[in-house]
Amino acid sequence: MMRRRKFITLLGGAAAAMPVGVRAQQPATPVVGFLQPGSPAESGHFAAAFLEGLKHTGYVQGENLIVEYRWAEGRYERFPGLAEDLVKRRVMVIATGGPPATFAAKAATAAIPIVFIGSDDPIKEGLVASLNRPGGNLTGVTVFTPAAMWSKRLELLRILAPKSRVCCNTFQPK
Repeated sequence: MMRRRKFITLLGGAAAAMPVGVRAQQPATPVVGFLQPGSPAESGHFAAAFLEGLKHTGYVQGENLIVEYRWAEGRYERFPGLAEDLVKRRVMVIATGGPPATFAAKAATAAIPIVFIGSDDPIKEGLVASLNRPGGNLTGVTVFTPAAMWSKRLELLRILAPKSRVCCNTFQPK
């Protein structure tokens, strides 16, 4: 009878301890930094669109992702401190809006990936070495199109729709 009680106690203890051990082995929730020039009131729609895009890839804030927001509120001199704060927070990636935020993030870290949007010409601005081989820890989307981007877009179009043709300034799939 005594051995059975010890066995049941041991089994119960092991069952109670198992979830703690399993939780300890799970990876930490990824943290993304979001560095923007405006305020939540005027630029909150950018944050909402960002979260919606992440949701389409399977990441949902509060479930399997944490987003650390940093807003300059129109005071660009705040960017270096805000970027350094995200680096200290050990975010996995920093998403920036506009060149001032991107330059601050670039100055704050060479190890954390930085994804930018809104650069007129990332090569001329010194964000990336080239479009083919950006180098460093930066990548992003340019809103305005330098001439070199047109060849990239046509190359991508050829890959995505190899049987298409352009005629009379219109795109016509075959």
